[in-house]
Amino acid sequence: MPELRLVIFDVEGTLIDSPAAAPQVRPLVPGARAALDRLRADPFTLLAVATGTSRRRLDALIAAEGLAGVFDTTQTSDHHPSKPHPAMVLACLSETGVAARRAVMVGDTRSDMEMARAGGVRGLGVGWGRPAPDTLTADVVISAFTGLDGAVDALIGPSTEQDA
Repeated sequence: MPELRLVIFDVEGTLIDSPAAAPQVRPLVPGARAALDRLRADPFTLLAVATGTSRRRLDALIAAEGLAGVFDTTQTSDHHPSKPHPAMVLACLSETGVAARRAVMVGDTRSDMEMARAGGVRGLGVGWGRPAPDTLTADVVISAFTGLDGAVDALIGPSTEQDA
């Protein structure tokens, strides 16, 4: 049986621009949609969201950007403790059945990286979020979504399909 892998995304500051307090749905960060589409095309890579954003706001973003069906599980602050508590990461792992060693959390804050560590997964920081990239304590930091695929492969291994 092929071994799945899981890429978990934060929303505010990672998939869409900050600040989190802005009431309107903002467009995706440049390159985000293409990166999601590339990862989604791989049958052995699952996608998830673990965000401090509310369910209502996340659902509005998914609808506005045509992302219905892209994520295999979505976890929001409505039903979990605040980051860096690992509950959202652990729920993503549980709902997908992916082993922690084959999962990575993509985020823009230190609390995203602390949540990743507390949940036993790798942390991949993005350099376009709110804090300076060198404060993230991530395993790897990318400066654009074009670097996502290679960073994911380096942190949790290539998909089983690529191995075949």
